[in-house]
Amino acid sequence: MCGIVGYIGEEDVKEILLKGLEKLEYRGYDSAGISVRNDEELKIFKEAGRIKDLRDTVAPGFDATSGIGHTRWATHGAPSVTNAHPHQSADGRFTIVHNGVIENYEQIKEEYLPNMDFVSSTDTEIIVELISHFSNESEDTAEAFKKVLGVLHGSYALGLMDNEDKDVIYVAKNKSPLLLGKGEGFNVITSDAMAMLHKTNEFVELMDGEVVTLKKDEIVIQDKSGNTVERDSYIAEIDESDIEKGTYEHYMLKEINEQPAAMRKIIQEYQDEAGELKIDPAIIGQINGADRIYIIAAGTSYHAGLIGKEYFEKWAGLPTEVHVASEFVYNTPLLSENPLFIFISQSGETADSRAVLVEVKKRASKTLTITNVPGSTLSREADETLILHAGPEIAVASTKAYTAQIAVLSILAQVAARELGKESNISLIEELAKVTTAITAVIDDSETIEELVKEYLETTRNAFFIGRTMDYYVGLEGALKLKEISYIQAEGFAGGELKHGTIALIEEGTPVFTLTTQEKVNLNIRGNAQEVEARGANVCTIAMEGLETDNDAYVIPHVHTMLTPLVSVIVFQLISYYAALHRGNDVDKPRNLAKSVTVE
Repeated sequence: MCGIVGYIGEEDVKEILLKGLEKLEYRGYDSAGISVRNDEELKIFKEAGRIKDLRDTVAPGFDATSGIGHTRWATHGAPSVTNAHPHQSADGRFTIVHNGVIENYEQIKEEYLPNMDFVSSTDTEIIVELISHFSNESEDTAEAFKKVLGVLHGSYALGLMDNEDKDVIYVAKNKSPLLLGKGEGFNVITSDAMAMLHKTNEFVELMDGEVVTLKKDEIVIQDKSGNTVERDSYIAEIDESDIEKGTYEHYMLKEINEQPAAMRKIIQEYQDEAGELKIDPAIIGQINGADRIYIIAAGTSYHAGLIGKEYFEKWAGLPTEVHVASEFVYNTPLLSENPLFIFISQSGETADSRAVLVEVKKRASKTLTITNVPGSTLSREADETLILHAGPEIAVASTKAYTAQIAVLSILAQVAARELGKESNISLIEELAKVTTAITAVIDDSETIEELVKEYLETTRNAFFIGRTMDYYVGLEGALKLKEISYIQAEGFAGGELKHGTIALIEEGTPVFTLTTQEKVNLNIRGNAQEVEARGANVCTIAMEGLETDNDAYVIPHVHTMLTPLVSVIVFQLISYYAALHRGNDVDKPRNLAKSVTVE
């Protein structure tokens, strides 16, 4: 959700910024722009739409060696060239890019800028005009910038250029992610390391409240008190080739196909030399001391958390609650005496989850982040971290991160059960290996699944997913995937809930996807399927091998009952992909959505 890049050095900056913004397209955006500067002048190029549209507006003959760029996901004001970043002060001196939301921008406008005629509808323009306002009060730019930061309430990542000082970019952050990148004779800023891998893989973390003066040969970080901060850099262990589509038509299809490899990587990373499951002892200590686990997540990660709850309770005997982050932070339930909070996030930058993390840390509660991105905000700020090892996920609709989350949760729960002295009837490494084979088999059968899309979803405007117990949770994820990228109105329900109201929506031809992988409720969910079929529904039953009947539409290979979500969801991922593809949608960048939700 929104993205920032910046560069100051010796090379022509335009292509560096444009290529960086292209790498940030996966985050979701509706407009983009760059501001570039040389010794004589500064120019701004902005466009609504895609980066390729922005490219067409950039003057090829204008060489510049420093600049900032931005992809915008609209929060204040509609998507337009006027509302696109960068924004410039009315006097033309200051130019800024901003991720985040300024909560008190209306109050700032009334108190400091009552007579200003604003060009855009954004909160960002208020920031740049306030910097200009303070600089006119005999403040130098650095001091004016810091003064503005003291006024702002909300989230921000900022890159600021002063047209009277071509040798510096001013940088600051609060709640929104931002990294500093180091190079030979240049330095960069970026919302995501992937955006600047074509220039450097050496990065420095920036913490909330810090202010940076960025020059081509120097990075100066100061804390809120003005003290200089020394911080070691780190090497981002990402291969730039990992974020390319290769031979695949879409990133989503590539990432679906990468799931067997991700599973093998997880098995490798989470076992010791003796072939036993391993988890960092510090995390085991967290588990041993907890009387209740609270899983905090959003969207797809929330659905993975529901599966994780089954593992913690049934294997380790640990009471577990799963909460939607955006609700938990404002409506906190009564907590146990010794809780462990587990934050699940693909990006590690989810603003809703971070808001919860900030609050529970005030209570001195134990915190653990499960994420795909080392060094992300949730990873840095939680006590401990488990990495998913799924590799970069670019498509907005999460696929391999979801299955990686479930796999890592299963490993954590099994190790917790072992440490707590619980008997286990599952050899998890062996069973995960079987799951990997089963996932491969489903992916290899994608042509059959595409035929299901033609039969059940080619023209429909709505669909339902039903299941019981763990299949219900997978149905929630299946419905989310379908609505995310195909724009078909899809809902997931517990099978028994249909007759409590939702069955009123069933009419002739309504697609209902029924999932049955749990023997104890197999007959129950089949009864629910018969109920909707009797009312005209077009039922597509997906069953696990051993529970199938002749009329089932698809049969997934047999795996351990508790691990079926790792396989059955692959069918739903492929169904969603082909449904979107057949409708001509942008599979990787669905409308109105962002990959990394960095504002509440």
